[in-house]
Amino acid sequence: MNNQQALATTDDMSTDPTLDPTIQRKHAAMIERLSNLHQSRVSNKTDLKDSSFESTKSFLLQFTNSKQAIESSLTQIQQIPDADPTLDLKPEIEKISLSITELEKLIAESSYFLPPYEVRSSLKTISDLKQTLDSVASKVKPRKKFSFKNKPAKKTEPTNIITKESIENEPEQHSGYKVKDAPGFRSRENETLTKEFKGSEMGEFVLSDLTNCEVRLKGCLRTLFINRLQNCKVYVGPVLGSILIEEVEGCLFVVASHQIRIHHAKESDFYLRCRSRPIIEQSFGVRFAPYCLSYDGIESDLKVSNLDDDTGSWANVDDFQWLRAVQSPNWSILPESQRIDTLII
Repeated sequence: MNNQQALATTDDMSTDPTLDPTIQRKHAAMIERLSNLHQSRVSNKTDLKDSSFESTKSFLLQFTNSKQAIESSLTQIQQIPDADPTLDLKPEIEKISLSITELEKLIAESSYFLPPYEVRSSLKTISDLKQTLDSVASKVKPRKKFSFKNKPAKKTEPTNIITKESIENEPEQHSGYKVKDAPGFRSRENETLTKEFKGSEMGEFVLSDLTNCEVRLKGCLRTLFINRLQNCKVYVGPVLGSILIEEVEGCLFVVASHQIRIHHAKESDFYLRCRSRPIIEQSFGVRFAPYCLSYDGIESDLKVSNLDDDTGSWANVDDFQWLRAVQSPNWSILPESQRIDTLII
């Protein structure tokens, strides 16, 4: 029986003269409670729908404006005559590269409210912009081909297999993202680091330059940035937006988020719950398994974050360095016999 049927039935009962007055009063009170509950549900659904629509509308406007500005800058560079060999366009190329990186971060930080189609479409646009930038840079500076920060140099063999040696031989600075000036744990060794987020504390958080540490984060976060971790264990409650993980080695992560991107990871295990497919770049020896974290209140946190259902996306990893139809050799599913049990923190 739905709320309207219940209201109709209780209304008939409250006006029945054969009923006791006390029972009639109880039925009248029930009518009022059901009516208030129904109106509250309708109002909440409308508010959530309107809020999501307005957020998506705002994102698309900002994304389109930034995309057009980047395309305009690329066109201007292409129109510069080749006759002047002294003209240094490197600052302009780097400026465009930074703009593309900022636009990619905007997608990651907005993914928790965007429809899946908009996320995929926006990421495709980023990929196209990167390719165009590489093409333009190679033409204006043909003697030394520019390469976008997060894109590996082209090799003669089309294997796209990332090895330990190839990553270690790259320049030390891999990161395409600057570590944000946000609250977090930085530059720690051999420590257990804990924090619980409540209410207004929900926001961005950073884990950076940690060695042999165990990190326990309870509650909901908006965005999590992880950079330069070695031999660490990281246990995190639900993240409403995105998690960006860069330059980690020998680590174990148990995290839940709407979007998870992993760059330059070596020999690490990821226990995930996510709404979209996890993305890896320039990584090898990474293994994936389902989320297995527990603490008092986690079910409520997962529900608030819209992560209470396991969609199975953790097992559908996109390797941006592997474009062939066969399975990427850079990642694998962690065998059940080797998985850790449910963690209680």
